[in-house]
Amino acid sequence: MSSNNARPPASSSTSAPPAEKSFFEQQREVLLAEIGVSFEHVLANINKLNRSLEGVIAVGNEFSSVEALWSQFENVMAKDPDVETGEKSNEEEGEEGREDDTEVSEESYTRH
Repeated sequence: MSSNNARPPASSSTSAPPAEKSFFEQQREVLLAEIGVSFEHVLANINKLNRSLEGVIAVGNEFSSVEALWSQFENVMAKDPDVETGEKSNEEEGEEGREDDTEVSEESYTRH
């Protein structure tokens, strides 16, 4: 019975290197080479994109002084007009008070 279970000796890949690569190994090498070339293209395109972005940032930085000037202009224009009218109304009240004083003083002259 043991003769039926006997296996032929297995060829080990370490015992003797094959003289010719299998189809799988050939295709694997071709695909790995294509992947390597694709990665090189991706890397080159990423470097190109990086240079373009650096150029855009450099151009944007040239406008920082203009942006600061416009921000100051916006802040000046955005001041609350009620604050300014409140100051004017205080001045007007002061003038009205002076007019009242002069009227009182005129009445005091006529009474005497």
